[in-house]
Amino acid sequence: MNDTQAPGGPADGTKRPDSSRRSERSRRAIYDAALALVAELGYGRTTIEGIAARAGVGKQTIYRWWPSKAAVLMEAFLDLADQAAGGETGFPDTGDLAADLGLVLRATVDEMNNPVYEAPTRALAAEGIVDPELGAQFVEKLLDPSLQLYVRRLRSAEAAGQLRAGIDHRIAVELLVGPLTHRWLMRTLPLTHEYADALVDYALAGLAPRD
Repeated sequence: MNDTQAPGGPADGTKRPDSSRRSERSRRAIYDAALALVAELGYGRTTIEGIAARAGVGKQTIYRWWPSKAAVLMEAFLDLADQAAGGETGFPDTGDLAADLGLVLRATVDEMNNPVYEAPTRALAAEGIVDPELGAQFVEKLLDPSLQLYVRRLRSAEAAGQLRAGIDHRIAVELLVGPLTHRWLMRTLPLTHEYADALVDYALAGLAPRD
């Protein structure tokens, strides 16, 4: 065997293309194409054909990995969320519950106002209403993991005596994120940091008169 020939490689000694690397490039191109098209055209006008053309891959490549455009968008958005998190999956716990909640809600406001996140999130939420399977995935993979971070922080605050013992943590979380989501969905009023701060204040202090 020629000294320059890699074992199992071509006779001329050149390396075979790395199929796994090529597949990863194609996958990421598909993610980018799906997110871009949904932002530009909306979910209804985005098609598998359009995603394939934008990504520079064959339509069958997409169908080999995903059953539908909703599945493509779900995975692309999960990847986008992972990149934005930068590997951080925790919730701040400085000992100041109001400050920690305010920090996270303000970041959520910024994300909801960012077109990069807004378009795919609206598309997945809307499609999940008419597609029960996708809706269940949306809750399991996107919504619940986020809400559980709130729940763990509230439990920590309860253990520290900062909250009333025995509260329903899920209801407490809904008091914070429910109004934010409602305003975002309805688009009737702007989402601002001041609104996020007010939600924390109302949820923690209630609406009763204060001494």
